[in-house]
Amino acid sequence: MKFVENIEKDKYEKFVSSHKTKSHFLQSTSWGEFCKVNKHTSPYYVGLLDDKNKLVATALLLQRSMPMGYSYFYSPRGFVCDYSNHEVIKELTEGIKKFAKKKKALFLKIDPDVKLETLDLDGNKIEGIDNFELVDYLKSIGYKHLGFNKAFEHNQPRYTFRLDLSQGLESIKNNFHSTTKKVINKGNPYELEVYKNDEKYVEDFYKTMQETAEREDISIYSKEYYLNFYKDLHKDGHGDIYIVYLNKKKTLNVLNNNLDDLKKNQENLTSDNKKKELQNQIDKLVKLIDEVNEVKEEKYVLSSIITAKYGDKVWTIHGGNSSLLRSMNSNYLIYFEIIKDAVNEGYKTIDFFGTSFNPMQDDPEYGIWLFKKRLGGEYTEFIGEFDYVFKKFTYKLFNILIPIRRKLAKMRSKKKNKL
Repeated sequence: MKFVENIEKDKYEKFVSSHKTKSHFLQSTSWGEFCKVNKHTSPYYVGLLDDKNKLVATALLLQRSMPMGYSYFYSPRGFVCDYSNHEVIKELTEGIKKFAKKKKALFLKIDPDVKLETLDLDGNKIEGIDNFELVDYLKSIGYKHLGFNKAFEHNQPRYTFRLDLSQGLESIKNNFHSTTKKVINKGNPYELEVYKNDEKYVEDFYKTMQETAEREDISIYSKEYYLNFYKDLHKDGHGDIYIVYLNKKKTLNVLNNNLDDLKKNQENLTSDNKKKELQNQIDKLVKLIDEVNEVKEEKYVLSSIITAKYGDKVWTIHGGNSSLLRSMNSNYLIYFEIIKDAVNEGYKTIDFFGTSFNPMQDDPEYGIWLFKKRLGGEYTEFIGEFDYVFKKFTYKLFNILIPIRRKLAKMRSKKKNKL
């Protein structure tokens, strides 16, 4: 087999986008070129040819600069290849090793899109896939496994929920948790407005990201980053933006009509218990009307998501929710809209892009974990992150310094977003 340092982009893209099992937007040329501009990395599109000069493996290598002139390679979500073919993995690794020396890289980092084992929705191992042998093989040829982390310590989440779209929309709805199904079956009772695919929506998208970041104590990117992310992926057909707005006038009209109906029904009741039950509904509705009236804007953003689309999959990458009017369930509305579009466009899978492992109820991640779990997808656990080290001493030194640098950068990001 022959290692290729610079695959022609068209040839590379054709292989990656059509790969049956490992096609991933994080390995696409769209992502490589986006990172070149917005993450200040140098993308390289490398691969392996068999004896018939046919591609059998590829890898997007993002060269990231480090202090003192050093750098490292990161191949997000790992190589695009058949991971059961150990010879291919070894040959590709050896080729990258030689290539990395030319580029003065300290190490190669991969986090393959490969399931570790099959889990039920509660995170219990069940009969199915077992890839511990692959973990052991990667270690045997020199990779350092960074452990089976439970949260978001590494570059990509090790857990996610993936929804099979090939079952069809009705079956998908039937597999929703009863709570989710109840909300979805109500449709759009507040007549919220859902819009899609215009870069002007990034402004309001960013508002939801800021609110989410402050509420959940997380760091986010700049508005320009999200604008470029959407524009660069969307122009290649690899991404969409969705946004849900409250139309204050329209929603108030609906709520006030509902309130009038409830009051009329209450007048015709004779049972004190039923009157009391109806009064509780009236009180809740009055409270909701007051909350809507407190909103200053006539059109107010409630939820937003930017997706990535590639091969046969869709990913819900970046998204946020307003801290107001959470009871209107705009997040359910937007996710169901994405699911419907993905089914209609012929995609096979939606990856809800990341969760932690069974967080406790007081964990900030618990709400989003529970929400994604109730969409009925498969709880997916990946094999984790690996480093292939070329210069051991310098690698150890940077492993001490880099976490400190990242922590300081995260603190600066949070401070900036609050300004």
